[in-house]
Amino acid sequence: MDVIELLPRLHLLRFPVGQAYLWRDDDALTLIDAGTIGAGRAIADAVTGLGYAPGDVQRIVLTHFHEDHVGGAGEFAALSGAEVLAHDLDAPFVRGELPGPPPRFEEWELPLHAAAARHLPAGTPVPPAAVTAVSDGDVLDFGGGARVVHVPGHTDGSIALFLPAQGVLFTGDTVAASPVDGTVIPGVFNLDRPQLLASLGRLAELDADVACFGHGDAVAGGAAAALRKAASAR
Repeated sequence: MDVIELLPRLHLLRFPVGQAYLWRDDDALTLIDAGTIGAGRAIADAVTGLGYAPGDVQRIVLTHFHEDHVGGAGEFAALSGAEVLAHDLDAPFVRGELPGPPPRFEEWELPLHAAAARHLPAGTPVPPAAVTAVSDGDVLDFGGGARVVHVPGHTDGSIALFLPAQGVLFTGDTVAASPVDGTVIPGVFNLDRPQLLASLGRLAELDADVACFGHGDAVAGGAAAALRKAASAR
């Protein structure tokens, strides 16, 4: 796993498939997404390597229920004692109470998904002991107030997190950066692509300077313009 500093308070944790983010406030850390199965220990080691203890992570906020985002959540929560949060529509899948609905693949997405799936660890994620449900408009106590933005389409309960005081936006898989040239694009492997495009339009209205995606390099300046360009091209 690679650990990359994006801002003095923000690190990207990059896994073979997908990525997570670690936000630092003066008194606590917040993890946004949690990687694949087996990532819990790697995340704990990354936190320790940055000079903190796993117990300094107060919360794990999951942008949606897919295994490359929640696979390590239960593991790391058990190591750290962190609270796990997810949108109420995706929370039953994170808890392992129900199987989540599969994406509705477009034909051109099938080989991309097959290639990514080859890098996913086998097994079933260990569900967190508890999941706190969040909803659109909730404000979480980190980053000067992190607003939950419901962005359905990738999954029904997909969320983004916007930190207005910092100009930082975590989009989950609603948006991505192309691995070819870094172009900001709509996310793939969606439950409802038209709904996802509408959600991308909502994110494009936010005054974000930094955008952090579930896949691909972050936009470290002028993110709102990049999101508007992506939204207008679809």
